[in-house]
Amino acid sequence: MTPVRDMRLLEVYPCLRDVRPEDWAEAKPEVRTFSIKSCLFQREEATFYGMLLLKGSVRISQIGQDGSKQVISKLNPGEICALLVLSGLSGRDYPAVIEAETEVEALFVSKLSFLRWVQEYESIRKTVFGTLLEGIMHMGEQLQARQTKSLDVRLAEKLLSSTSEQQPMLRMTHYELASEIGTAREVVSRTLQRFQRKGWVVTGRGFVRIICRTEFDELFGD
Repeated sequence: MTPVRDMRLLEVYPCLRDVRPEDWAEAKPEVRTFSIKSCLFQREEATFYGMLLLKGSVRISQIGQDGSKQVISKLNPGEICALLVLSGLSGRDYPAVIEAETEVEALFVSKLSFLRWVQEYESIRKTVFGTLLEGIMHMGEQLQARQTKSLDVRLAEKLLSSTSEQQPMLRMTHYELASEIGTAREVVSRTLQRFQRKGWVVTGRGFVRIICRTEFDELFGD
């Protein structure tokens, strides 16, 4: 593991610049890499570690009693999972799982050290609660969208925001898309079939490709 003074690490998390060398050593930092769609973090890891995302993006999902999965937020480099901090400070189990949306690199540190940093270092505390505030605002926007936008619009917006002219393919299952936009897999499948009949997309096992982006964007884009 490269020391905290590594400039690449500090570019992603400038708040770590304040961590004293002895506190850094005590945290036993370790960088781990994960492939796309793999699980980075769940209840068992939360007992021992804090996690900081260095590269890639991840989904944070809540698991229902029936085993269903609902995406509640995402995490990008430079952000800190507020749920992880709040569950640690309250002494409760971590209530979600973190899965890689892309290839991911993450820094793991001792949970006790991680929570101590949040309490002792103002810069880290501001990063944590800034992420929490943004997450709450994002969840409010998602709730409003589900109340005011049709399923067609929500699904199309997800496809458009996750692809581009250069990269028109989104590698997600119908189940994963459903958990992202807050509906059932069967509903997503029927909607994608309708989009495909109109010639806007092509679907296959684990992917959706937009083939008529201009028209699709005119109908559903911002």
